[in-house]
Amino acid sequence: MSAHLTIVVATDSNNGIGINNTLPWHLPEDLAHFKRTTSGHPIIMGRKTFDSIGRPLPNRRNIVITRNAGWQHAGVEAVTSLDAAKALVGDNQAFIIGGAQIYADTVAQVDRLIVTKIDKSFDCDAFFPAIDPKTWQETAREQHHSDANGYDYAYITYERIG
Repeated sequence: MSAHLTIVVATDSNNGIGINNTLPWHLPEDLAHFKRTTSGHPIIMGRKTFDSIGRPLPNRRNIVITRNAGWQHAGVEAVTSLDAAKALVGDNQAFIIGGAQIYADTVAQVDRLIVTKIDKSFDCDAFFPAIDPKTWQETAREQHHSDANGYDYAYITYERIG
């Protein structure tokens, strides 16, 4: 029995994902896509990502990985490792939603990546690891354009090879 883990991430054209613990862009369409994708499923995140969101996300089991074994927050299950998070979700589909350190620590253990790739470069201090074409195969791509801010972006799904 093992969890089916999928990373959900939005990146800019340089794999940037954030600056000063915030998103460097505002893309309402991607926030709606994120909500549709993760709603009803457990989400796993690092404590800094949780702090940047500021509250548990509704209609999802919120699991926070933190080195601080005493950390707690109402509506959140805190664990000290990915293995502990996987034990909580059991055989269910769960989504890893960041941040950079959690992505780096988990990318080798997930089945799928759902990447929103924004066709623009932003000032970032946190990055998603490069997607190795020997490890990941693109299985779906949807091109979009944001009327809200003029960005071109794509939802890309990658499946692990082998």
